[in-house]
Amino acid sequence: MEAFWGSDVWGLLTLFAVLMISLLVANALKRSVRLLKVSLIPTSVLAGAILLFFAGIWDACFKTPFFETAVFGGRGYAYLETITYHALALGFIASTFKGGKTKMTKKRTGEIFNTGVTTVATYLLQGVFGLGITMLACFLLSDFFAAAGVLLPFGYGQGTGQAMNYGGIYEHDYGFVGGKSFGLTIAALGFLSASLGGVIHLNILRHKKKIAVFDEDATGCGETVESQDEIPMQGSIDKLTVQVALVSVSYLVTYLIMFLLGELLPGMKATVYGFNFLLGVLAAVLVKAVLRLFKRMGTMKKEHINDFLMTRVSNVCFDIMVVAGIAAIRLGLLDRYWGVIAILGVVGLVVTYIYNRIVAKVLFPEYVEEQFLMMYGMLTGTASTGTILLREIDGEFKTPAADNMVYQNFPAIAFGFPMMFLATFAPGNELLTLIIFALFFAVLNIILFRSKIFGKRNKK
Repeated sequence: MEAFWGSDVWGLLTLFAVLMISLLVANALKRSVRLLKVSLIPTSVLAGAILLFFAGIWDACFKTPFFETAVFGGRGYAYLETITYHALALGFIASTFKGGKTKMTKKRTGEIFNTGVTTVATYLLQGVFGLGITMLACFLLSDFFAAAGVLLPFGYGQGTGQAMNYGGIYEHDYGFVGGKSFGLTIAALGFLSASLGGVIHLNILRHKKKIAVFDEDATGCGETVESQDEIPMQGSIDKLTVQVALVSVSYLVTYLIMFLLGELLPGMKATVYGFNFLLGVLAAVLVKAVLRLFKRMGTMKKEHINDFLMTRVSNVCFDIMVVAGIAAIRLGLLDRYWGVIAILGVVGLVVTYIYNRIVAKVLFPEYVEEQFLMMYGMLTGTASTGTILLREIDGEFKTPAADNMVYQNFPAIAFGFPMMFLATFAPGNELLTLIIFALFFAVLNIILFRSKIFGKRNKK
């Protein structure tokens, strides 16, 4: 029996407490330091940076990795990677449970579809430039991992969790030393790009007096807390407990699916488990379908899913994912790669900015700035980063941009799924992968600008 005072019992909990403390400190700094407040850097990113900075000082002073000390059971980095891995899937599951109550018209369906296609097209564009850069880097750096550029769309386009997942696959299956830290660093640069690009763009708009600044402290949450047909907030079981239980059941179903697929496809086990977030979305859809069936049968009288609380659960998971993911970066493993990483970061910022600016102007003329800021923030950071930028000019979410971000996940997953599998094919097949990415990008742009391309032909 394990002693209750042992590090195996307290190591993970101590690490979790450190993550929470860093979030509190970062939040206090964001509210008290004006430079940080106007920077639009997410609090979770700032918290991760604080831990990364502190760990670097500790390592330099004591010559021992901070997260490998006895207080964390000597397994701090493993715990951080595990937390990042699971928080990604749990956040996606909670987001999937949120209902779709917005009335869908043909126009709105088209805008959501276009948003999803734009998301995947941006992934591919980032992948093309990322692969091109790292393939060229192989001529300058001996034994450099040529496929490392594929981590640009995962770090920028999908965030910390997926960057670590694919970096881990490249590290374990293909021998890319420091693959996880490489991916996590790219993701951290993505958040920095979202903040820098977002702040510059917002300041340009303010200078031209095209927008009114939204004061988030002067308003409420702007969300419906609960509807009349839901279970009570505090009954025999707390409503938040029910939300967490539904997310947990879905993740258990996710694990069972991954276990079965891993047994059927033993050679692809790392890839299968790397798709935990995607299979989690599928499991959440299945659980939602079962709940709807119970309600139609009369077995379940009240609605159990609460959008407001599910949003809170998903946001908590994503905040934890980001701070843990940045803290998990091992700077010492990246000594040879800083030049390549810096180039990837700058190029990722520029191509994402330009492409999404063009798409927003052409396809979303009624709310160009809102759509652009939401997409740029999401495709350099996460959905929460896109929300932060969007709130600066559309604090009450009066435009459809926020809904586009929520519902675009379904077309994005449908079009993005082949790319995720192709990413595991890239090592050793970099040139072919780059060509496929480019061709897929061209096809998606034909689909995206279909009304402009084929509409003009019809008019002639």
